[in-house]
Amino acid sequence: MLIILLHVAALYGLARALAPEFTSSVEDTVVSAFTVTVTAPPDPPPPENQPEPDEGAQGDPGQQAVPQPVTAPETPIEQQPVPLPQASSTGTATRSGAREAGDGTGAAGSGTGTGSGNRGGGQGGVAVSKPVHISGSIDNARDYPIPEGGRSARRGTEVIVRVVVGVDGRARQCSVYRASPDPEADRITCQLVENRLRFRPAQDANGNPVPAPFYWRQRWF
Repeated sequence: MLIILLHVAALYGLARALAPEFTSSVEDTVVSAFTVTVTAPPDPPPPENQPEPDEGAQGDPGQQAVPQPVTAPETPIEQQPVPLPQASSTGTATRSGAREAGDGTGAAGSGTGTGSGNRGGGQGGVAVSKPVHISGSIDNARDYPIPEGGRSARRGTEVIVRVVVGVDGRARQCSVYRASPDPEADRITCQLVENRLRFRPAQDANGNPVPAPFYWRQRWF
């Protein structure tokens, strides 16, 4: 069969080479004898009316996550013994127990120490106000001797003395705080302040009179 087909193909090629017009007419006659009908697939039916999806709509909610409970392991607490304080005693021991009186500087009761201001031999409360000069003056030029060069040599100078005003309003313990050019005049000023001047004493927070320092300025004109 294969040999026959080869001979037919050779004859056909020879015929197209020697008589091309005859071969073309024969091909048209043979091709026209065959009719091929091509049928196109039918058009799909039109889609039904359906609402278009909203591109901005919210999606379906996801499954809610539920955390698993976490429990910390309990740590055992070690109990430490608490030492109890020693009970107060009324005995004669000096290292423990309560004491109502003694010879120290701070017993709960009365003693021979410096005290808190109400009892004892201490100074007492702290002054919250200053002493105030209420009477007496130093204004007589005859109280001071005439210095060398006359009274004009002392004119325009001053001395500041420091005194302690007691609870009775009198000045004591006078000392020169800022000296003048005349030491004798400074010494006389201390005497006059202690002898002539009277003061209202300073007071503590409870209104009790207490000793307090005071500074007196004496000027010569």
